[in-house]
Amino acid sequence: MTNSWRFSTLADRHRTLGSALEDWSGMGTAWSYDGDPMAEYAAIRTKAGLMDVSGLKKVHVTGPAASHVIDRATTRNVEKLMPGRAVYACMLNDGGKFIDDCVIYRTAPNAYMVVHGAGQGHEQLTMAASGRDVSVRFDDNLHDLSLQGPLAVDFLDRHVPGIRALPYFSHMATSIFGRPALISRTGYTGERGYELFVRGQDAPLIWDRILEDGADLGIIPCRFTTLDLLRTESYLLFFPYDNSEMYPFDDQPCGDTLWELGLDFTVSPGKTGFRGAEEHYRLKGKERFRIWGLRLEGDRVPGNGAPVLRNGVQVGVVTQAMHSALNGWTVAIARLPVDCANDGTPLVVACPEHGRIAATTAPMPFLDPGKTRRTAKG
Repeated sequence: MTNSWRFSTLADRHRTLGSALEDWSGMGTAWSYDGDPMAEYAAIRTKAGLMDVSGLKKVHVTGPAASHVIDRATTRNVEKLMPGRAVYACMLNDGGKFIDDCVIYRTAPNAYMVVHGAGQGHEQLTMAASGRDVSVRFDDNLHDLSLQGPLAVDFLDRHVPGIRALPYFSHMATSIFGRPALISRTGYTGERGYELFVRGQDAPLIWDRILEDGADLGIIPCRFTTLDLLRTESYLLFFPYDNSEMYPFDDQPCGDTLWELGLDFTVSPGKTGFRGAEEHYRLKGKERFRIWGLRLEGDRVPGNGAPVLRNGVQVGVVTQAMHSALNGWTVAIARLPVDCANDGTPLVVACPEHGRIAATTAPMPFLDPGKTRRTAKG
């Protein structure tokens, strides 16, 4: 275990499953378990899996100026976000470049919870709050248990009245196993799933009960890095692993635009006044690369950072790849030239371990492009 400064109350459960509690965002996180990661992937795609994603940072923004702070710090118009609803958003620096993404939960008229990853989200909110009548509080007691997969709703329906009626990107204050919880219809898998925000002291009991009572549905614990398999198919980016912070430009500082990352949809139509807004709009049409998909021949999986070649010359890089026997494909997320952001351009991935692999460009997501699985009703 690395020298983490944040701690999950589920650490002993992860150690028992074989994790060394590798660091992510300051928290010892179950990057690895004993056993087969593909079995965990298959469980989430066909049944359900339970993950501890408490390393995500939870920030409460409350007070009369809360909506103004969120409005300045993020790309979304939160005045349209009503209590009980959530929205995915991005945060930019003054140069219009991506520095973090987040999910914004409106919990009351003057109260929000912003959940973000390893970027600068907390710092952005704190800066936007300066001089305003607002409280910004980091909450590390609140744990986040992610129950994902098509049978997640069947399990929760046994214990949480009304859960089937909860729409996508909505949340409800409720209880489970006699403990208070905020349950959100969100996740990071491309499947119908739920995040259970619970107190640290309640997380072990809830974790154990889900695995015990859900065994008949095939619910199993899943390592954090199972998300890499799922996100590749579902076009879910993971800062900084798909970004120039990991794959820097030769002649420019790090920083990617939303146009390059394909995240421009997170800007509410016509919104101005958020940090970096002017540069964001100015940079439209000036993309230096695009995040795009690759379909690869065979079942060899290139490692992160494998060069992508066109006519023998490197033009891009693979940021994450996976093979799915379940879906019968090998696919990858890549940083590619703008003129390769299409369907059908032949390229080659030069993998140091597996040699050269023929590839073809393809739009993402590879799985469920209509997003019917994650938004299913009933």
